[in-house]
Amino acid sequence: MSGLQRRLQEAADELVRSGAERGLQIAVYRHGEQVADVVAGTADPRTGRPVTSGTPFHAFSAGKGLTAALVHVLAERGALGYDTPIAEIWPEFAAHGKGAATVRDALTHATGVPGLPADVTPEDLCDWGRMCALVAGARPWWEPGSGTGYHSYTFGYVVGEVVRRVTGMPVSRAFAQEVAGPLKVADELFLGVPPAELGRLARLEDVPGYAEPPDGSPALAVAPRGVQPTAAFGNRPDVLSAAIPAAGQFTARAAARMYAALLGPVDGVRLISPERLRELSTPVVDDVDRVFGNRAVLSNGYAAGRLGTDPGDTPTVFGWAGSGGSYACADTATGVTFALTKNRLAPDFTTAQTIGTIIAETT
Repeated sequence: MSGLQRRLQEAADELVRSGAERGLQIAVYRHGEQVADVVAGTADPRTGRPVTSGTPFHAFSAGKGLTAALVHVLAERGALGYDTPIAEIWPEFAAHGKGAATVRDALTHATGVPGLPADVTPEDLCDWGRMCALVAGARPWWEPGSGTGYHSYTFGYVVGEVVRRVTGMPVSRAFAQEVAGPLKVADELFLGVPPAELGRLARLEDVPGYAEPPDGSPALAVAPRGVQPTAAFGNRPDVLSAAIPAAGQFTARAAARMYAALLGPVDGVRLISPERLRELSTPVVDDVDRVFGNRAVLSNGYAAGRLGTDPGDTPTVFGWAGSGGSYACADTATGVTFALTKNRLAPDFTTAQTIGTIIAETT
């Protein structure tokens, strides 16, 4: 057992033993080779089913990194361009002055349509046509391209409909064909899990204190009460099997493998060229988020900087975190990628930050 594997296993076991976590996975790749694969705890406390390396987890917004990767793979093939107006691909999106919004604006949360009506339901989110019509017909909160603001759910529908229009297939199938399939992880890396596979997933639970935001919170403008990222929402079979590509489901080892294949070859498979990697990983936005008011440093489709650090301290890192604490990222400077999945939904990212520190110290 390597020193990294041992330290991560000890940390994971202690997190479960202490009650901080119920079940989790940690996987690390370096220069295209897997160097750690750690599991601990229980996938389903109702049955006692243990977490294995092949247990998928619903990882909420960490799935945005999967959707963004698909866009870059399609750009590599010439199927779309970053500066192509979305309306050239999806004419209905031009409504209410959104005609100049580009694919790059979609990747950087800059199309100006982050919000959803307060009465949106989980059933609505599972209805692709309904949601795309709602987003296309939305009035922008700001002039598209003039600023960034977190597009919690709308990111997935804007990017996903662009993918559907250029490939002719649903985003979940396009992802399986273009990304998960070539990496041989189509049974562990999903933008919507086939219904027959739902029994494999870990079951989510809310930790005490993991509560929905109070009235008036900007979080409710982008993810209304009925679709907040709680365990009850994330355990719904219809949500898990639908294409809601602002979220995703994966094992840690599959997500770390995907990020590794963005950096370079993994078992002979490289998803994008070195030139495309620079386009993907270089920060292009450093601004105040117009929804939440925080500093937002973004590359094309990813948050820049290691979780829990100032983005300026780790600008070579790109990835995305999911509500409840899951995370996946890559570092172009070190060639290291890692992913963490967990089923106890926490209001912070303490576990991911702890694991990230161990990996940084050991690799």
